[in-house]
Amino acid sequence: MNSSPSIWLRIYPLWLWLVYVPLAVVVTLVSAVLAVPIALLVSPRLANLYVAANWGRMLTCMVPVKVEIEGLEHVDPDRSYVVVANHQSQFDIPVVYGYSGLDLRWVAKAEVGRIPFVAAGCRAIGHIFIDRSRPEQARNAINRAVERLEPGTGLMFFPEGTRSRSGKLQAFKKGAFRVAIDQRLPVLPVTVTGTRDILPADTLRLRPGRVKLRFHEPIPTDDMTIEQNAELRRRVHGIIEAGLASARE
Repeated sequence: MNSSPSIWLRIYPLWLWLVYVPLAVVVTLVSAVLAVPIALLVSPRLANLYVAANWGRMLTCMVPVKVEIEGLEHVDPDRSYVVVANHQSQFDIPVVYGYSGLDLRWVAKAEVGRIPFVAAGCRAIGHIFIDRSRPEQARNAINRAVERLEPGTGLMFFPEGTRSRSGKLQAFKKGAFRVAIDQRLPVLPVTVTGTRDILPADTLRLRPGRVKLRFHEPIPTDDMTIEQNAELRRRVHGIIEAGLASARE
């Protein structure tokens, strides 16, 4: 009776390297190639919601990972948000992409924009690549992207700036909240839990498991000024931190 889990753990690396990884590469390449003509000839929104989101779901399901979603009643898919989430794993990306149901444009590191095929698909959809060492360039790139956003299309940020190695929520950078206040867009806080167990930072140890995606109530910014950036950051940080604490309990 007790041998089944240990047998599964022994054979899972074979599944991971001989099946999952090759399939993930193929799915990623095919999705990127499909996204470009659909985004350019039909609609970036269509490419995002029907190609890229399904990419995220396929990568998640093949692990396999069970995703629990909470708080969707707070989300209006026809409204634009600045979505901010905690960041504990690279696996946050396919989970949020695949299961949020939102048409999001990601603010990503410039390095992602150099990945063959993937970069082309991301650019066609409208994702934003920024060089964090050049804050003025990053701000201009984000502002240009915001000007092109259609109603119902939002921006996605991991405001910690990098993955948490300890699992503890790190301080938030101010960029996402500056955009929200400047553009009068509501901030949608999201707590992601479980991804650190699926794929810890700085490892290739991918494991099956459960992930929870919790959407909190949006925070309107219509009456806020840029001087309230720190206050907004603290508020959102507290909401996401409380979500993490609740999940631990």
